[in-house]
Amino acid sequence: MSQPAPERSNDQVARERAASEVSDVLLNIEYALTRAKKARTVVEKDGVDVNAGLALSDAIRDLERVRKRLTQDTYYAADTRLV
Repeated sequence: MSQPAPERSNDQVARERAASEVSDVLLNIEYALTRAKKARTVVEKDGVDVNAGLALSDAIRDLERVRKRLTQDTYYAADTRLV
């Protein structure tokens, strides 16, 4: 016979909720990156609007930076409460 799962603390529930929210944001950032890269390819292929291509390149760089920062600050950050 299996034992019931142990009760989760309010802190654990809050951490799981925060991780879920961050995951949702990262998913949206990934979608935005994919879409921006596709758009840049189309704009560069057309060759008409150089400024749009440059702006999309900047947006891609910024989104990659935001994704990296959010990932590092949430998933790989040390738990300062233990220090």
